Amino acid sequence: MENAIDVIISISGLQDAGTPDNIEFVTCGKYSYEKNFIRISYMESELTGLEGTQTTITITPEGVFLTREGTMTTCMNFIEGQRDSFLYDTPFGSATMTIDTNRIRTVFSPRGGVMEIDYVIDIDHSLVNRNKFRLNVREQGK
Repeated sequence: MENAIDVIISISGLQDAGTPDNIEFVTCGKYSYEKNFIRISYMESELTGLEGTQTTITITPEGVFLTREGTMTTCMNFIEGQRDSFLYDTPFGSATMTIDTNRIRTVFSPRGGVMEIDYVIDIDHSLVNRNKFRLNVREQGK
């Protein structure tokens, strides 16, 4: 990533598929900021179950776009108020899923920021789980 800085990324997520499950993860990554284009990139770990996968999050005025490449490959488009289908491809098989994004909140500056996404995932119109995802990015050493 051009003009990227080293950052600490804190990710917390709440998945509710009947029984709430909190996930928290802290890692190092890269962060690039322009007025209407933010890119965050990091390697997943064994803790997330996605070891060997690089995750890249791109934030634009249109929405948030998450791509994963490696042991797991996918591209998820979070656009507030819209549904979007994606292929969830793992070494164990593939499934087509749908994201229904309820709310996106982002506050970023050249040195980091915060993003929150509230969304629902379903397979064939059957609710899989409700999710709240929070990502905090801060420059390393600050």
